[in-house]
Amino acid sequence: MRKKLLLGNWKMNKTPSEAKEFALGCPKMVEYAISKGIEVGVAPTFVCLQTVKENAPKGLIVAAQNCNEHPSGAYTGEISIAMLKEIGIDTVILGHSERREYNGETTEKCNEKMKALLAEGMVPVYCCGESLETFEAGKTKPWVEEQIRGGFAGIEAKDAAKIVVAYEPIWAIGTGKSATKEIAEDTIGFIRSILRELYGEVAEDIRILYGGSVKPGNIAEYMSEPDIDGALVGGASLALDSYQGLIEGLVG
Repeated sequence: MRKKLLLGNWKMNKTPSEAKEFALGCPKMVEYAISKGIEVGVAPTFVCLQTVKENAPKGLIVAAQNCNEHPSGAYTGEISIAMLKEIGIDTVILGHSERREYNGETTEKCNEKMKALLAEGMVPVYCCGESLETFEAGKTKPWVEEQIRGGFAGIEAKDAAKIVVAYEPIWAIGTGKSATKEIAEDTIGFIRSILRELYGEVAEDIRILYGGSVKPGNIAEYMSEPDIDGALVGGASLALDSYQGLIEGLVG
């Protein structure tokens, strides 16, 4: 049975002191989540990673929001996998729509990064999703299928099982809009069918999250669907009380 996962993407929010305050304030809710069989984590900015890692309870996953696929070199402004590993980070978000839009991140580049992460025993959280224009044109599934097939290209089944997929319709990120649970389940079920075609029974072990204006008040609706294994959450993951509400919604 796939274990539920709640991952908070802090994006470009929180100074190191603010991140430390969150980390010091979260042990009880992390303990509660774990007691209910739920994995929880946050993805701070690079400058806050070590602060959160050093001050949070061991059960909290601390993820990076990106990495570079090269081991080292003349890549100004980039962060290597080895740098992340040295401070105890083992999970990295890749291909978020904001990275794709503002930083030119391509599916092919994500594929390279995933392979590099898997080679180092790390966990990639691979994001996919469509724009409002694509959604309204009824082309969501072809769009997402291309992202999934391209992202997983050349990755063997034994490694594919370690990847977490996050479906985030771009039109529902930070807009206050959210896909209905039926839309989310339909698309995520389709993603799993593609993974099943690629990897057979291994697809049943791959966790697929939903993201897009997820809040404490609506997370339980999504979690009631059989193919949705958790949530990648933005703004609602920034405050301790809101994060606690998300966990309670996951517990049901």
